[in-house]
Amino acid sequence: MVVFTYSNVNEVSKAEIVIIGVPDEKKSHSKRKGTSKGPDVLRMISNESNFFERGGKIIPICPMRGNIVGKYIFDYGNVKKEELYRIIFHLISNKKIPIVIGGDHSITTIILRAIGDSIGKVGLLYFDAHPDFVSSTTDYYGSVITDSSEWIDFNESLLIGTRSAELEEQENAQMYGIEIVTPLDINEKGICKIMDKLKSRHNKSNKYISIDLDCLDPAYAPGVSVPSAGGLSSIDLISLVKLATSLGIIGLDIVELSPDFDVNNTTALLASRILLESIASIDINQY
Repeated sequence: MVVFTYSNVNEVSKAEIVIIGVPDEKKSHSKRKGTSKGPDVLRMISNESNFFERGGKIIPICPMRGNIVGKYIFDYGNVKKEELYRIIFHLISNKKIPIVIGGDHSITTIILRAIGDSIGKVGLLYFDAHPDFVSSTTDYYGSVITDSSEWIDFNESLLIGTRSAELEEQENAQMYGIEIVTPLDINEKGICKIMDKLKSRHNKSNKYISIDLDCLDPAYAPGVSVPSAGGLSSIDLISLVKLATSLGIIGLDIVELSPDFDVNNTTALLASRILLESIASIDINQY
């Protein structure tokens, strides 16, 4: 297995940030298969694009803002979905920040349950073309919010990039009082207004970020399992994620990379940049 070059310590106890791969897509109903390949492809592309080799030295590229220097990072490797709850519970209880790479989006339910059982409800910043708030069917990648509802502080949460909601999902979002920010909202109000809204959700509770790469427009991210036109731009997503991580988070995931449907690794390259910029903006001291 390829290891993230970011990994600079050799055990969890020495780490501040722990990267975990979950190559599992058993809860996906998508006709596009292959997100189980996501963790290893993201490692490979990240190592190729975010580092240079010159004179026998490995040289990391600098993020646009923030720093990866001085942060202790451990690549846990790939784990089975059945192991994920135990690992996340242990990391959160020991004040480590997990970054989980999927796989399908259903892994977020396990992560939120482990976090909730450790420290209580969290605010959720959920970047996704779909609200994943189906309740007529549960226990799959389209019911993440329903399945995780007891561990989410909905007043401190946002659904961002949503544009392909079923009617019942819209009704559930309204019933639970979670605000939806569509790409139209970002286009009409401007990214600064949306950043202000995001800041307003960081006042009261711990925050977890979940990034389904289909929140992006397929022009930027064709290699996802359920693409939807009219999505976020890459720089808008990076800007929002960097802001959120800089304000303080307890964890993050990046899911639904489907390498078999990617074009020239476009989506994987963008995911590797999102990972770099996220790590660079995490303020370890705020956790």
